Amino acid sequence: MLDIKEIMNIIPHRSPFLLVDRVLEMEVGKRIVARKCVTYNEPFFTGHFPQEPVMPGVLMIEALAQAGAICVLSDEKNKGKIAFLGGVNKAKFRGKVVPGDVVTLEVEIVKVKGPVGVGKGKATVDGKVVASGEITFMIG
Repeated sequence: MLDIKEIMNIIPHRSPFLLVDRVLEMEVGKRIVARKCVTYNEPFFTGHFPQEPVMPGVLMIEALAQAGAICVLSDEKNKGKIAFLGGVNKAKFRGKVVPGDVVTLEVEIVKVKGPVGVGKGKATVDGKVVASGEITFMIG
């Protein structure tokens, strides 16, 4: 549905911190399904960990937050704004993400009140949940 160029027109993140490669499905302001293709060349693998490269859990949450931001900022009333991370609740990590994995990012926007909202997200690899959590965001 959206490629990397279109994603970069919506959120300000850039390499090496842009963690969403493609949007597969989206109901603007409601839900999104996106994808991150993880390669061995990701800069975080240099130090996490050289002998056994694993994507840091906090970056899985960040990828979910970026997917949620794409969903919310695609709404006409939010175009040109930035979504800031306000908090993370109930974060759980259930599996490793390693080079070669394709991470599917699913976020449902469950609450919005003014500029503040909450999204529930899960990241999966081959159908298995590797991370999940609730993300609070602020649009500014």
